Amino acid sequence: MLDLPPSLLWPLAAFVGLCLGSFLNVVIVRLPVMLMQGWRAEARDALELPAEEHSTFNLATPRSMCPSCETPIAWHDNLPVIGWLKRRGRCANCEARISPQYPLVELAGGALTLAAVALFGPTWQGLFVLGACLSLLAMAVIDLRTQLLPDLLTLPLLWAGLAYQLLFQPLMLPSAVIGAMAGYLALWSFYWAFKLITGKEGMGYGDFKLLAALGAWMGWQALPLLLILSAGVGAIIGILVQLAVPRLRGAPMPFGPYLPLAGWIALLGGEPLMAVYGSFFVL
Repeated sequence: MLDLPPSLLWPLAAFVGLCLGSFLNVVIVRLPVMLMQGWRAEARDALELPAEEHSTFNLATPRSMCPSCETPIAWHDNLPVIGWLKRRGRCANCEARISPQYPLVELAGGALTLAAVALFGPTWQGLFVLGACLSLLAMAVIDLRTQLLPDLLTLPLLWAGLAYQLLFQPLMLPSAVIGAMAGYLALWSFYWAFKLITGKEGMGYGDFKLLAALGAWMGWQALPLLLILSAGVGAIIGILVQLAVPRLRGAPMPFGPYLPLAGWIALLGGEPLMAVYGSFFVL
């Protein structure tokens, strides 16, 4: 795809990754609001109520602004990581705190980009994997903030996984199709079993679709590993959080953030991880 010397490739990859992380922050903050506006409009239409009037709000409009005073952020304060550090995490106008989510997501975008380039090179295959990793990053943070996993992210990830197999690993396509079906069915079955036993909902439908998407990317063989990794990490983090913050005991914990973490490990770990996993179960 690109043939660049390392002295240019790595700085370029890091810069592009930071910029992609900055864009992901926009998606993370605005997409749930856009969805809520759409749902409210559909509900009002169904109830034959007059439409609400509000200003244009999408991924491009309005400009980035302070969440507290709504003052537009200057371009030099909007530079990935640098802008947040320069203002010490505060708004230039009202001195309100700006969430550390912004530089952390930007740094994660840069790290994922460098990892994809290191493992796959500047190729179309690497671009596909990077897109999957960044989508998982956006979904993890959105789910952590809102307990939503939007179809606008999970379903394109599923289709992109099938397209990836068709283009780069056609022999894996049957396994990917089965993985998508089995991933959805596994969590769907768990959801209904848990609901019938306890009368409560243990997870949302977005989790089904996310595991189906990961099954499309990695095949049905990786599903047990993904569930073990996500459940294990989720249990450890959940226990630590509830020990550290007693008021959160018994509060619902989103499962979505742990599935992307397992997905990153499996996507970027690649064949060595699957080989260790396979040999463990053979033994």
